[in-house]
Amino acid sequence: MASLTPASARRALYYPFHLCHEQTLARLLEDYRAIHFRDYMALQLTPMSGTTAYQDRMGQYHPEMIEMGRIVQGYSVSGPLDAEAVTAVDRDLADKTWRAAFHDGLKNNRRFQRGLFDLSHSFVVGGSTVPGPAALLRLLEETHLAQACSVEQVQALSRRRLALDESYVYEYALALVKTSAALVYTIRLCRQHTLEAVTDSEIHFRLLERTCARDGISLENKRILREGY
Repeated sequence: MASLTPASARRALYYPFHLCHEQTLARLLEDYRAIHFRDYMALQLTPMSGTTAYQDRMGQYHPEMIEMGRIVQGYSVSGPLDAEAVTAVDRDLADKTWRAAFHDGLKNNRRFQRGLFDLSHSFVVGGSTVPGPAALLRLLEETHLAQACSVEQVQALSRRRLALDESYVYEYALALVKTSAALVYTIRLCRQHTLEAVTDSEIHFRLLERTCARDGISLENKRILREGY
């Protein structure tokens, strides 16, 4: 673990996850006085559907850092998206450049892929259990790039019983929404608390850079290169 003495007055929000690798944390603590973490993001698409929440936090593993103020946590990003967040997510989903970067990451970056889909064994889609490799092939089809997508469309799909083909459309679209929403909350928290955004995920870094450039958002966005872990 890095020195307990902060190297600067800079403060950062780690994104897009609620936990980070120990080696990433050590490097962050070398560069920043405090590292802020969100809670696990459990989106509620409709009153009857949503994603599962996990209760673990970084501070559970480093209580001394909480006491010293080096780790700050407890930012809730769960529940339904508000109107402002829906509008921001829909801008990402309508952006061909953003969508292409997402699809490229899904195709070529295993860590990004694993963060969205557990395809190590079998994958449950549309009530059917499909081998992971077969499901991945369907999710990587280029037709997804041309498929219009919005929060409202994902909500509508979540309310229906879907055939297998539609279920793949839904799973891909839900992954788009979750990825964009995590970045929307990143921007919001950084602005509210005057934080730099920092990540060790190449694809999320690229996507946030695109969003900020497109929407004229001024935000310090840093990427930590993961080497050997």
